[in-house]
Formats: sequence, C-alpha cells, structure tokens
Amino acid sequence: MSAADDLRAAFQVFNEIGIIEHLSRTEFERVLPEDLSVAGFSVLNHFVRLNKTEDAPARLARAFQVTKGAMTYTLQRLEDAGHITIGADPCDGRGKVVCITEKGRAAREDAIARLTPLLSDLLKAFDGKSFAAMLPALARLRAILDARRD
Repeated sequence: MSAADDLRAAFQVFNEIGIIEHLSRTEFERVLPEDLSVAGFSVLNHFVRLNKTEDAPARLARAFQVTKGAMTYTLQRLEDAGHITIGADPCDGRGKVVCITEKGRAAREDAIARLTPLLSDLLKAFDGKSFAAMLPALARLRAILDARRD
C-alpha cells in the first residue's frame, strides 16, 4: 500500500467514525429521558467511568473540550434534575465542585438500559466477539488523540 493509500484509509476511518458518531448520537437522543441530554449523559458517564465522585467545572470543560459557558449550561441542567450537586470548593473559595448524586448514577444506568434495544439489534449483525475485536484499535486511537489535546 502506498503512502497516499494509507492517508486515504486513515481519512476513511475518521469519516466512518464521524458518521457513526452522528447516527449513534441521534439514536441515543431518541431514547434519553427528557431531563437528560447526550451532553449531560456524557458528564454522568465521565464520573462513573473514571470512578470519580467530584470534579471542578473547569476541568470538566477541558476534558470535554467545550467552553466553560457550555459546560456551565450542561451542569445547571444536571443540577436542576438532581443528577449532580454544585457547591463551593473547600480548597478554593472562588471555585466550585461538582458532585454526582445517586440519582445521577441511576440516570446514567437508566440511559444505558434504554440503549438495550439498539444494542440487541446490533448484536444480531455483529456478534460480541466482533465488538470485542474492535475495542483495542479504537481504544488505542482514542488514547493517541487524547494525548494530542491542549
């Protein structure tokens, strides 16, 4: 394979990932409860996936590569729904601390459960081994891109 072919293949992978992201986001938005957006779910998932109980809004904004204003909006909606609490940072009087609540953890689990019909349909086309086989390459790609941030 030539260098040009390699570049074309790399672009095609990113193109497929982009299309898959759009299609999967649309499917997810259809099943999420009204008080939870994909952005909100992503914040809750971030806490659970990384086994965190608290984080600072600015760190969350950096982690999601969004503006502080966009993160503030998402956090306010999550707080209004009872999925998180936002309080003063005891180490920095000017800062805030975001904490996930048990209701937030339950909302994350409920959102994942709502995806079960889609995942079951996908498992009819791809067996679990196919999905498992995709994971190492996708995780490596994510790690490389994540290291390039900032």
